[in-house]
Amino acid sequence: MGEVVLRVEDLAARFDGRTIFEHVSFEVRRGEVFVILGGSGSGKSTLLKRVIGLYPPAEGRVAILGEAMEGLSGEARNALLRRIGVMWQSGALFGSLTLAENVGVPLEQHTDLPPEARALVARAKLGLVGLADAAGRLPAEISGGMAKRAGIARAMALDPPILFLDEPSAGLDPITSAGLDALIKQLARDLGTTFVVVTHELQSILAIGDRCIMLDKAARGMIAEGDPRQLREESDNKVVRAFFRREVLD
Repeated sequence: MGEVVLRVEDLAARFDGRTIFEHVSFEVRRGEVFVILGGSGSGKSTLLKRVIGLYPPAEGRVAILGEAMEGLSGEARNALLRRIGVMWQSGALFGSLTLAENVGVPLEQHTDLPPEARALVARAKLGLVGLADAAGRLPAEISGGMAKRAGIARAMALDPPILFLDEPSAGLDPITSAGLDALIKQLARDLGTTFVVVTHELQSILAIGDRCIMLDKAARGMIAEGDPRQLREESDNKVVRAFFRREVLD
């Protein structure tokens, strides 16, 4: 068992008095690919936004790399957030910047590297995701799969030990999705990076996930935790079984 790099305790999210989820607790260990899964409306992306501090939780605590988020403010909070990387669903690239310039944005904002060094780092990160030859292209000139890879490269710009990916396979064809899954596994293995991946794509979950939690809209919280392959075969929860076996609920 490796070091715990993310600890979530009794987290809850509410909007206008309506509970999205509550009593969510889990741990992520260094080097894992940890998946947050569930059906539409179960609160996966809402959970992600609270874990990384975009919004405060209604209840509960989050600790990243041993530091409690709720106890941090100002520069101490910013310093911790610089140690995580986030890729949003579409890649969220700046349309007027090349891929290399997109990857260079965090370097420009958070380091004192000169432009030449930033450009070298950006190209190196793009090389890690298979986009070395596309460094000079604009987002409009590349495919959706390439945009997601570029988003991962930008999330890696500051060498964070944890990467959060929001629906990385959404909207991709099966071959492109499989290639992205392979990339995530390779980066986790080669760099020792911890990945927390939000997705409902079953094939990706089974391909990349070391462990997972499952959220459920009706239950307003977690209904499963463990190895996704084991949950598929052994879970006695009918919702979990239906999800992993693509079955219709009675």
